[in-house]
Amino acid sequence: MLELDDIQSGALHGRPSPYAGVYILLRIDDRRAGREMLRRLIPALANATNPSDRSQEAWVSVALTFQGLKALGVPQDSLDSFPLPFQQGMAARADLLGDIGESAPENWEKPLGTSDVHVAISALSPDAERLESVLARARKSFQELSGVTALWRQDCHALPTEKEAFGFRDGISHPAIEGSGIPGSNPQEQPFKAGEFILGYPDETGETPPIPQPEVLGRNGTYIVFRKLHQRVAAFRQYLQANSTSPEAEELLGAKMMGRWQSGAPLALCPFHDEPELGADPQRRNNFLFEGDDPKGFKTPPGSHIRRMNPRDAQISGFARRHRMIRRGTSYGPLLPPGVLEDDGTERGLAFVFAGADLERQFEFVQSEWMNKSQFFDGPAGDKDPIAGANDSSDGFTIPQQPIRRRLQGLPAFVVTRGGEYFFAPGLSALSWLAALDT
Repeated sequence: MLELDDIQSGALHGRPSPYAGVYILLRIDDRRAGREMLRRLIPALANATNPSDRSQEAWVSVALTFQGLKALGVPQDSLDSFPLPFQQGMAARADLLGDIGESAPENWEKPLGTSDVHVAISALSPDAERLESVLARARKSFQELSGVTALWRQDCHALPTEKEAFGFRDGISHPAIEGSGIPGSNPQEQPFKAGEFILGYPDETGETPPIPQPEVLGRNGTYIVFRKLHQRVAAFRQYLQANSTSPEAEELLGAKMMGRWQSGAPLALCPFHDEPELGADPQRRNNFLFEGDDPKGFKTPPGSHIRRMNPRDAQISGFARRHRMIRRGTSYGPLLPPGVLEDDGTERGLAFVFAGADLERQFEFVQSEWMNKSQFFDGPAGDKDPIAGANDSSDGFTIPQQPIRRRLQGLPAFVVTRGGEYFFAPGLSALSWLAALDT
């Protein structure tokens, strides 16, 4: 049984639609002040019980980097019990993740990727008024504490249309987790063992993997990946126009690259034209598999974004379910107006968040092997995700069709990493343990 009353709400709960949110990064300059901040913050945190309770649609979550745990004075034997990717941090693993060139850590927005980032506080709410209310409670935890410094803030949102900057409905696919009380978005996908996402429980192998020690620190926690991703919307529109003969062809090409139409309707269910009613229906728009009906990718190209990120029933890399992720995409910045083909210089994109039990097996594997390599997806060597991959204008994208497949060339990078961090979101008991440290 999942101990929902000890798990932070943000680790499991889906997000309201629409919503407003904010991420705040803090540095701990004095460990006792950091512990006091946690003591003050804990009463403002919601747990994961009662997922259907609308009063819990606004909440605050907290997570810490490895450097943050060190700054709190966590004993060395406990620090050593955390996995290596978390200890090293995202910036140190940039080459593996495809964060090179313009996306390399030396070009990241500070303080992202530096040892100064210790704590992340996030707040989400259906509207700005309630967001300010829950955020005010969180601010009281660190304001007027001389040993804690707020370094960075990112405001974000989800529109009523649920569309991100490229114009596609986002946040459609969510796994069901046994014991959470939260249904998955695909009725053809069996619920996952809780240990795939929350520490201290059996995973899909039936085993309970090691967790950070002591047990009170690791149990009911989860790892969080945060990435700020700038989207080059004008460049994406230019590419679609340059490789199409009509607006209708542009729309289809974009859908082939994404795997869905802009409405959210999947190519797997409507391969020839968009069906906005399907795209707006959460009961139907994610109810499909790939291999049984479309093994060659004539509907959804094997290299398209959604097929790479979640191959569903494909038997690739062993057991695809072992790489499933809880993914939350949150937009920042204003949308580029429809039809505009020139970049206006405004920052816009996604604040990407992943939650799971294994950074290396889940996020890093998907990012390095599925997003930025081609051997699993029936494409020429070097092909990457056409939407989010680390493309450099020498890459391409293949669209299966008869009698001859179509091959696109010259894909630039449409997404640039502005920065990121690996965090650990402890359970509520673990946060109390951290707050009570006396080292």
